[in-house]
Amino acid sequence: MNPAVSGASAAPGAFGTRDPHAFIAGLPKAELHVHHVGSASPRIVSELAARHPDSKVPTDPEALADYFTFTDFAHFIQVYLSVVDLIRTPDDVRLLTFEVARDLARQQVRYAELTITPYSSTRRGIEERDFMEAIEDARKAAEAEFGTVLRWCFDIPGEAGLVSAEETVRLATDDGLRPEGLVAFGLGGPEIGVPRPQFKPYFDQAIAAGLHSVPHAGETTGPETIWDALNELRAERIGHGTSAARDPKLLAHLAEHRIALEVCPTSNIATRAVRTLDDHPLKEFVQAGVLVTINSDDPPMFGTDLNSEYAIAARLLDLDEQGLAALAKNAVEASFLDEAGKARLSAEIDTYTSAWLTP
Repeated sequence: MNPAVSGASAAPGAFGTRDPHAFIAGLPKAELHVHHVGSASPRIVSELAARHPDSKVPTDPEALADYFTFTDFAHFIQVYLSVVDLIRTPDDVRLLTFEVARDLARQQVRYAELTITPYSSTRRGIEERDFMEAIEDARKAAEAEFGTVLRWCFDIPGEAGLVSAEETVRLATDDGLRPEGLVAFGLGGPEIGVPRPQFKPYFDQAIAAGLHSVPHAGETTGPETIWDALNELRAERIGHGTSAARDPKLLAHLAEHRIALEVCPTSNIATRAVRTLDDHPLKEFVQAGVLVTINSDDPPMFGTDLNSEYAIAARLLDLDEQGLAALAKNAVEASFLDEAGKARLSAEIDTYTSAWLTP
């Protein structure tokens, strides 16, 4: 059992007849793997689609449920990019960012590292400085209104090739453009046919500029992609890492070096990376001692949210309240929040859990 969740009950049905959702709903949390555009709620997507009627995206929020039903990962990317195409002006960017923060705050998310793909917006005509100002304005307004702290991870859209990598690292490292909230540098999009080593020079530049390395790897490919992310991109966390369960040596390496996996169970089912929830390797990760965090990825697109993902983890890992609190503290540990912030959020989780369990 992962030492970070050693306080959890490992007995089947740790909650017994109690419903874990009420505890989870109030549990203070951090989220480390959640995408900017992918977090647009049906309400926001429909509003953006109405603003841009030439789009194929439905304007009816109810119709979006069918639109967001994916046949495979390639289809998911296709649909995702159609929503990206709705973000065409700085006002669109600001609206989306602020509303994502609102949805996170409703789930008691105190800190989130939001993955943003600036290349997707700048190549569609949004001026890069206007884009940066829009996300920063939304970040500051959201923290003032909701108390949720947002930080950014700029990621390379792998399907767009090296030109997108060059542009993303420029935006991330230019002192005149780099937003105050930027803490990390990532790599998303499809893995098949997009080898990780080719992105090494860009990650080297980002790391030299003080950013943390958090690429996606091993979601739809094998453990070798995760090794590449570790060895070539110097990954400090791994986005998904689903296939790590197939390599005991890799699991041991991740556990020894406390390299966290950003686990997104429902996402893995929706994109067909994993067949069913019962097949998900989350329990294998924990049993191997790997530091795991629970995340929602692209929640409205997958019909989920972070609270639902914690409920899934409670079932798959047979966690009680103490176990869920420990899981929440995993995300705090693996985050790039400063040490004082980590201490405050961990203490808030402990205080909440103690009060919940006190008769």
